[in-house]
Amino acid sequence: MRIDIITLFPEMCEKVMSESIIGRARKKGAIEVVCHQLRDFALDKHKKVDDTTYGGGMGMLMKAEPIALCIESICADIGKKPRCIFMSPKGKTLTQEKLRELLEYDCITILCGHYEGVDQRVLDEFIDEEISIGDYVLTGGELPALVLADSLSRLVPGVLSDDLCFSEESHFAGLLEYPQYTKPAVWRGVEIPEILISGHHANIEKWRRQKSLEETYKKRPDMLESAVLTEEDKKYLRSISENN
Repeated sequence: MRIDIITLFPEMCEKVMSESIIGRARKKGAIEVVCHQLRDFALDKHKKVDDTTYGGGMGMLMKAEPIALCIESICADIGKKPRCIFMSPKGKTLTQEKLRELLEYDCITILCGHYEGVDQRVLDEFIDEEISIGDYVLTGGELPALVLADSLSRLVPGVLSDDLCFSEESHFAGLLEYPQYTKPAVWRGVEIPEILISGHHANIEKWRRQKSLEETYKKRPDMLESAVLTEEDKKYLRSISENN
């Protein structure tokens, strides 16, 4: 997968996407990330990419032409139009389901907004969808873009060492993840659940499933409405409800 990020701060994006697991994945070619300085596509000598808004109002608006030229340059480079995403508080909230949908595309371009936003005409012309990472406003689109790029990249085959690294995590299967423990077995007088050192894998898996159900019931009960539950799961949830 190739991810292009259109930004006023490519060094910031490049730094984050060059570290840790994602950085190693880039080095071995599992993913490709290209950060574009939007000012490189400005038409004046001052590299201006914003201007005042028609109709008045506070703040500046990002101009359409530099963004259009940058996206067209990306299209020319890859030989087709990528899936274009604008990070915006107006967009639909990013979810694990949305990430799985985006995995269908081999090229994703992410536009980072700034100032008071972006000229609507370029959004109408090039942007396929708007995505938000939450109901709040940040000073720019770089952090949301990096959240999307990171969370999407780790699902690409070859980025993580094993599919189980993400397939058992919170949200991936519609439930929150079960509690986990590491050595020592007793920490400050608190022991880990005995079942985890029983060696009985079937019982351990059953315990983990039940704990995932408990965590979701306590912290995100709304997720249970869309989770795929077995009859055994439903029976266990009823027992939790009756005991609370």
